[in-house]
Amino acid sequence: MTRTGAESEKTMGEAALRLKSHLIAIAAERIVAFKSIIESYDNLATLRTEDPARHYLRLYFAEDQAADVEALLESLAKDFELRIIA
Repeated sequence: MTRTGAESEKTMGEAALRLKSHLIAIAAERIVAFKSIIESYDNLATLRTEDPARHYLRLYFAEDQAADVEALLESLAKDFELRIIA
């Protein structure tokens, strides 16, 4: 089945609506270890640098993975001294 441009845009837009994110602050020396842990969970989340000067990271994840992401962040919060900003 071939989709028209409008149908493709609608599908992409719907996917974007289901995407959630958290802005996270973490100590610079802990970023590599934190990123390694996040990336070890296949297809759970994607981590990007939001503000390198402040060591802010943006964690993107699918809405249906929110409970797993929240549980993982909670389990790592103390060891990594991370703060969820938004």
